[in-house]
Amino acid sequence: MALLPFLERLRQGPLVADGAMGTMLHQAGVPIDTCFDALNLSDPARVAAIHRAYIDAGAELIETNTFSANRFKLANQGQAEQLAAINRAAVELARRVVDAAFKPVYIAGSVGPLGVRLAPYGRIQPEQAFDAFREQIAALAEAGADLIILETFTDLNEITEAVKAVRAVNPSLPVIASMTFTRDDRTLFGDAPREVANALVAAGADVIGVNCSGGPSQLARIAQIMRAVEPDALLSIMPNAGFPETVSGRVMYPATPEYFGEYAAAFADIGVSVIGGCCGTTPDHIHEMRQVLDRPRRTPSPLITIPTMNGHDHLASPEQPTELARKLAAGKFVATVEMAPPRSFTAQKVIASAQMLQEAGADVVNISDSPMARMRMSPWAVCHLIQDRLKMETVLHFPTRGRNLLRVQGDLLAAHALNVRNLFVVMGDPTQIGDYPEAHDNYDVVPSGLIQLIKQNLNAGVDQAGNSIGQPTSFLVGCALNMGAQDLDKEIKTLRKKIEAGADFALTQTIFDPAKVEHFLKRYEQLYGALKLPLLVGILPLYGSRHAAFLHNEVPGIDIPDAIRSRINAAGEVAPKTGIAIAQELLLSLKGMVQGAYLIPPFGKYEMAAEVLDVIAEPA
Repeated sequence: MALLPFLERLRQGPLVADGAMGTMLHQAGVPIDTCFDALNLSDPARVAAIHRAYIDAGAELIETNTFSANRFKLANQGQAEQLAAINRAAVELARRVVDAAFKPVYIAGSVGPLGVRLAPYGRIQPEQAFDAFREQIAALAEAGADLIILETFTDLNEITEAVKAVRAVNPSLPVIASMTFTRDDRTLFGDAPREVANALVAAGADVIGVNCSGGPSQLARIAQIMRAVEPDALLSIMPNAGFPETVSGRVMYPATPEYFGEYAAAFADIGVSVIGGCCGTTPDHIHEMRQVLDRPRRTPSPLITIPTMNGHDHLASPEQPTELARKLAAGKFVATVEMAPPRSFTAQKVIASAQMLQEAGADVVNISDSPMARMRMSPWAVCHLIQDRLKMETVLHFPTRGRNLLRVQGDLLAAHALNVRNLFVVMGDPTQIGDYPEAHDNYDVVPSGLIQLIKQNLNAGVDQAGNSIGQPTSFLVGCALNMGAQDLDKEIKTLRKKIEAGADFALTQTIFDPAKVEHFLKRYEQLYGALKLPLLVGILPLYGSRHAAFLHNEVPGIDIPDAIRSRINAAGEVAPKTGIAIAQELLLSLKGMVQGAYLIPPFGKYEMAAEVLDVIAEPA
């Protein structure tokens, strides 16, 4: 059937593209280490069946099975000499399927990254990349592709060479240029959506966009930024079916076809011209998007929000709130457990303990920084390892002591780069009590000042000196609170400073008497009105009589009632079990008064914290 020129068709309304090819081939039984592109020659019927399924689902554009059919990737599969034949066969195969379907469908020649790094990040020069792209694109164009789609690129320099190659092969051949983004809404090399959109338009792409990355929600956010900075550009959006998850050894994508349908409407409202799918999407996803887009709509999708400019001439694309932030905002009771980093560079035991706590019901774990001023592994590394291996959020303890302003800000950016975004800002233990009493103890900023720096500077996209840091950070910041302080009004005044600076929650000193919490809250209300800051109250399971005596007599701010000390003293050998029972009782009595518990296990005995959590565990 006769086709309108591609760009003219896009101006008539959204065009639905196909979904994943690799996902479908793998589901059809093709081993993951197979050269998928070579199937155009060795098993064309299998590829053709997938094309036909997408056309039947309503796709108006199908991509050739040539994502990796360039000289570098084919050489790794021993197929380099077949480059031209593979690419030509892919277009011819797609054309036969389209002709047999008797539907107006465009064929896009799919071109992915070369699989090698370009200078200055690698040893391949731009002219070498250009030659490799031109070689593949020429084969696709000569075979009759209606357009070229450059997809899943991470390097702006590389995709620019690819666009140049399309123009060198055929200046009038339409080209879609699409980048992929990480969870922080930046490319692998740190480019923000604004920079990507500007660069792709400047390179001469007819359609710009984003594919792969996360699910539809993330790509809707990025699409809005691209639309705002390049309002005249045509957009293409092809998301993954969510972030992949491994279930029983299989990689699964969680986003349903219905969910994709909802976001198809949102994409159309943003003004996206090409709407398709990437990894994990199937003909069912495409069919649902087709159905939704074919229905008349009178009101914009409620799924979209409008991005705003900040004061430093770049669009803010804030990350999604942390899971801890979402739970606190929803008013849920949160349980966290303090953990100390290891003394060596091996973290297996800490990770295993964190997993135990996760299974016991802890929402997050707090990783302390050099507790008691003793040398231990950097807590950023421990936080990152736990989050990466257990998919469990952490709270990074961030002391101001021993850090100047340069180090403070650099360390915070490093934490954010590791996706550690929950912070607990404290002064920190003085070095004179630890292993290195001669170590310097200087600091440039107090906790309330650091909270302000994080929330009002870094989270706004600038450093303390007012210089842009590009993408704003998205830290959730906690502060310390002693509800048993001798001068309660002074402690409340300090808390007010922290709240005004932007504190999101507070972790309190250990409490053994719920009456102290009640008294603090009443006094705060008398002075400033009801306290709205979420409080996670410190609960420390007592290990024995000597432990209780030490805490009561030598740790400022801790006061253990006589009844509890008598109970521990009388427990004898079962004192740890009694300490757990006392902590459970405290937890239950505080649950209706505060928003969370901050468990502090004695002597690294994390199993005691796990047992305390049993009392609030959800029933199976």
